Amino acid sequence: MRILVVSDVRIVQEGLHSVLAQWDGVDMISTVDMQHARDQSAQLNPDIVLVDAARLEGIGIVRELIASSPHSKVVAFGVKETDAGVLALAAAGTAGWVGDSAASDEMVGVLERILREELRSPPRPVKTECHHVARLSEGGGNGHADTVPLSPRELQIAHLLETGLTNKAIGRQLGIEAATVKNHLHNICEKLKVHRRGEIAARIRAVLGVRTTQLVHQ
Repeated sequence: MRILVVSDVRIVQEGLHSVLAQWDGVDMISTVDMQHARDQSAQLNPDIVLVDAARLEGIGIVRELIASSPHSKVVAFGVKETDAGVLALAAAGTAGWVGDSAASDEMVGVLERILREELRSPPRPVKTECHHVARLSEGGGNGHADTVPLSPRELQIAHLLETGLTNKAIGRQLGIEAATVKNHLHNICEKLKVHRRGEIAARIRAVLGVRTTQLVHQ
């Protein structure tokens, strides 16, 4: 298992390298900061790119790593297991994640399962939300594809909006600018024929019969 560690904190790089290198079957091929992660990953082609989620300024770097290293599995570590945070990582295309309280043996176990395609499942609330996002955006046999004509990204933003996040916070979670979030919200309002952001969740609730927060917390 060839691992590349990505973090902007040198002590985190060195600590993970030292701890994980002690495990049989683990080859710590390099450590790198966020700025140079994409080039390093493309050059070394690791089995796993382990990204420091606690220091992510946005999800953009994760998407770049996934795009530049299609044969590597990008895994986030140091993840705070909130619904919105894990959803953003899942939506970005990560192969899995390791919580911020995980010990080294737990981390190695997660990485081994990911390599065997036994993906670490996110918490049930996030799995539920991702499932509904996919079903809603594709029609999903729910009969509402025409009345809730939102893209997957717009549905993500609608869900995060009802959790109480600001445009800036939503942007941080999804790796996009607050202005881009604002544009998405404008488009969502137009598609749902509502005039204010506060009416978005009510419109979806009227069509689907559930609150977006219920989709997260049921």
